[in-house]
Amino acid sequence: MATDFSDPFDAIVDAPFDSALSERYLVYALSTITARSLPDLRDGLKPVHRRLLWAMRLLRLDPAAGYKKCARVVGDVIGKYHPHGDQSVYDAMVRLAQDFALRYPLVDGQGNFGNIDGDNAAAYRYTEARLTQVAIDLMAGLDEDAVDFRPTYNGEEQEPELFPGLFPNLLANGAAGIAVGMATSIPPHNAAELFDAAAMLIDRPEADDAAVLAHVKGPDFPTGGIVVDPPASIAEAYATGRGGFRVRARWELEREKGGGFRIIITEIPYGVAKGKLIEQVATLINDKKLPILSDIRDESDAEIRVVLEPRSRTVDPATLMDGLFRLTDLETRVPLNLNVLDATRTPRVMSLREVLKAWVDHQFVVLRRRSEHRVAKIVDRLELLDGYITAFLNLDRVIEIIRTEDEPKAVMMAEFELTDRQAEAILNMRLRSLRRLEEMELRRERGELEKEKAELMLLLGSEARQRTRLKREMAKLRDRYGPETALGKRRTSVEEAAPAREIPLEAMIEREPITVVLSRRGWIRALKGHNDLAAADTLKFKEGDGPLYAFHAHTTDKLLLATDAGRFYTLGADKLPGGRGFGEPVRAMVDVDGDAEIAGFLRAAQSDRLLLAASDGRGFVVRIADVIAETRKGKQVMTPRPGARLRVIRPIGSEDDYVAAIGDNRKLVVFPLAEVAEMARGQGVQLQRFRDGGLSDVRTLRFTDGLSWAMGGETGRVRTESDLSPWRAARGAAGRMPPTGFPRDNRFD
Repeated sequence: MATDFSDPFDAIVDAPFDSALSERYLVYALSTITARSLPDLRDGLKPVHRRLLWAMRLLRLDPAAGYKKCARVVGDVIGKYHPHGDQSVYDAMVRLAQDFALRYPLVDGQGNFGNIDGDNAAAYRYTEARLTQVAIDLMAGLDEDAVDFRPTYNGEEQEPELFPGLFPNLLANGAAGIAVGMATSIPPHNAAELFDAAAMLIDRPEADDAAVLAHVKGPDFPTGGIVVDPPASIAEAYATGRGGFRVRARWELEREKGGGFRIIITEIPYGVAKGKLIEQVATLINDKKLPILSDIRDESDAEIRVVLEPRSRTVDPATLMDGLFRLTDLETRVPLNLNVLDATRTPRVMSLREVLKAWVDHQFVVLRRRSEHRVAKIVDRLELLDGYITAFLNLDRVIEIIRTEDEPKAVMMAEFELTDRQAEAILNMRLRSLRRLEEMELRRERGELEKEKAELMLLLGSEARQRTRLKREMAKLRDRYGPETALGKRRTSVEEAAPAREIPLEAMIEREPITVVLSRRGWIRALKGHNDLAAADTLKFKEGDGPLYAFHAHTTDKLLLATDAGRFYTLGADKLPGGRGFGEPVRAMVDVDGDAEIAGFLRAAQSDRLLLAASDGRGFVVRIADVIAETRKGKQVMTPRPGARLRVIRPIGSEDDYVAAIGDNRKLVVFPLAEVAEMARGQGVQLQRFRDGGLSDVRTLRFTDGLSWAMGGETGRVRTESDLSPWRAARGAAGRMPPTGFPRDNRFD
């Protein structure tokens, strides 16, 4: 018994909130997946694109016709087929017309449809469009019952569920979309290669992924570029349906007079806006993150031409490009996620071979449906031709019946055994058709149709004939999109290349000789060239100041500054102030504690290891890599005991095997370097024991070479104590008095 819900509150159904929400959300999710975001593998289109092309077809905007305003197309689409926002529909239409977004554009646009710089298209009231030949090929068969039609959203008209054309649009133009809980990302490919692979699958349906990849080299982007992934990586991505491709810009060297050069970017990666790319590079130049690049200019017109100016002619072009590949979108990763709607409208991730195989299977269905439709049309026409021929054979009697009978149709049907359609067609014939020539034409047409029908019946009954027919039709389209045509020529190269390498500091900076001077009060400067170090005494300093350290270096060097608190700081030689004036305080470059004194200053490349020693005689060996700091705050390396300070930082020679230490008490001890611990941080071990005072100096040496020191004065004489056996002891010994003539300041140099 039906219930009368006259009161709307009587229709309220009590249901758990979680189940009601999950059911409704599932409906929403499935609607988003199947009716908005994921393409159908059979025609590679989402509903909005399919409806756009269908509306343009009904407006007869074929390639030979004139253009019509995009506003007209958008209005038809949202009014008849796709009741969504006009801007979203127009945006979809714009993308179909952009030759830098689609490998094979489906819309031929006239006006401003945006550009590769990232500029937007003009409003749809200003732009015009028509279909391209690619779109015509994609829609071929719509009038031949090749696919099903369904009512539009309001039931007033019909629209195709998909397009039947023999163009592999899904893989040729690619697709991207985000649904609820899933996404798709398919890069474009070369149509000729896809046709070759499809033809192979027609003959060998059981062929594996490797057989498909023998024809499909990789993506073929409309903007060109170079895919630099190894073949194994490409094969794995296509076999699983998930992965990605590293795409680099294409560049070339342009030599200039005098030995200089410029780098010209002629193609950029797919999906990268040229304007934003140039901004990226300009930001690198302004922030000095790529010092070997001095300028970028955009000289593009119809073709891309971006000019990169290196800092100098000595810059390695490959190094410069590696830096740009790492730091900018001159190298990008284009994802691959072959998540599509299969023939049952079910979303799933497929391999490249599976997608092509499913598309080929669909084309067999289309071929059979078109053939069956043609057979039905031929049967209908043959029925009428038989009626016409009967009328010609009995023309006088037919005329008599028409002139004398009140119901000539019924009489003719009974007398000549005609069908209703045949009799109606005879009655609708024009008088001019009664001439003799027309009868001959009818007999010729019937003969041709009988022959065509017989061939179609053979085709429908033979899978081998269907395979041959499909391959023949594919071959015709392949000629249209072949590699020798402007549209079909492969644009993206597939060339394996190693990942862009980390660019060392030395490669980023022009190597120039400098002389580094650090004053006693902590003022630092760098003079151009390797000047006489003795001349450092003659430089101008602030009153009461003078030189503390002076040495030769290069702008590519890292400099190590150590304080007596055991903290190390790293300075870039290229960032030092110039030699004019007094320089700048080193404390303005690194955060040195206010009460800390400078204990050492040297080039990091001077040695692989350092010997550190505190005033209390404790010390250790540390690797250069462990003392280099990346921040202004530096790195704590030695932690002297209370009351002690870091006193000595000595580079260790590659052949040094012993340590010589001398205390304030003028006691010298020599012991093996191997007895000193190597540490990254700490207090170290006892190098020399003192009864009074502390450590004065320490150094490493080669035992067989002995110990040398300058005699002082202007003679420049050096004395060497070759036999160090009297001072040879274990680490931590007190030592004994140094050789005669050793400097009174207890310093080795």
